Amino acid sequence: MAKEERFDGDPVLKHLMSGGRATLQEALSFPPLRSLVDQVNGPWPPLTSHKSAGHPLHTLVFLSELGISEEELGVQMAVRRLLSSLSTEGLFQVPVKIPVHFGGSGELSDSWALCDAPLCSYALINLGHGDEVIGRSIDTMRAMVRENGWPCVTSPSMGGFHGPGKKGDPCPYANLIMLRLLSTDPSSLRSNEARQGYEAAMDLWTNSRQVHPYQFYMGTDFRKLKLPFIWYDIMHFGEVMSRYPWARDDERFRDVMSIIRSSGNGSGHYIPGSVWTAWKDWDFGQKKEPSRWLEFAIRRIEDRLRD
Repeated sequence: MAKEERFDGDPVLKHLMSGGRATLQEALSFPPLRSLVDQVNGPWPPLTSHKSAGHPLHTLVFLSELGISEEELGVQMAVRRLLSSLSTEGLFQVPVKIPVHFGGSGELSDSWALCDAPLCSYALINLGHGDEVIGRSIDTMRAMVRENGWPCVTSPSMGGFHGPGKKGDPCPYANLIMLRLLSTDPSSLRSNEARQGYEAAMDLWTNSRQVHPYQFYMGTDFRKLKLPFIWYDIMHFGEVMSRYPWARDDERFRDVMSIIRSSGNGSGHYIPGSVWTAWKDWDFGQKKEPSRWLEFAIRRIEDRLRD
């Protein structure tokens, strides 16, 4: 990806593009970044909804993708917390409190679900942790795949809770973040499990007008450009699918990309169509001006498809 001066306006993005030591200190001094680090090192509130964009788990995942070590970021406390949260099933846990009206117990507990545990392992791998414990966590979750992708699975501590859907259906979000996790391992990129998940995701896209498992839709709101990669939307979908070799020649994925491209102004600039208010300090947290981060994310997808 060619470096352009206008990306220099954001020191974190500038460092992400250059990867050099010369840009590191400026990135680490950027107030919005420091705020994120403070957040993940502080107390983690219970996860009451997996689309809570300001939850420290999503923040840690974002930080883990910046190409900065945990020591340089200063997130060792958050990493230690995750590493010490291992369940008896070998998966990393977060504080969870599912309200009674959503089918939960309403009680606080350390638990895991297939819509958060993959993100825990993903962040740890990105931050340099690739030991046997993390490897086993990935193997455990990978084995949960079905012919139609990854389902909704939760820890026994959640009392059998699962999302609002049929148990035989795939969970589109769990399927997406499992593919995101497996993309960190080159040997998994062409695995049978990855192919099953990939095909499940693309089948949902093809049948998006008729099929909505667990109430996940791929309509108007899904197709609005949005960052960072937190929930089930077209940018998160495009980012993850583009990491797999099958996407390059897949007509279904070309359709995804045509919608992303059509959201630009024709000059390669993109204004977010939707935002997370918890991320208002970043240039993708507004809907008035083109976002450097959004342009970077789309260019990165395009570059993968050309390689």
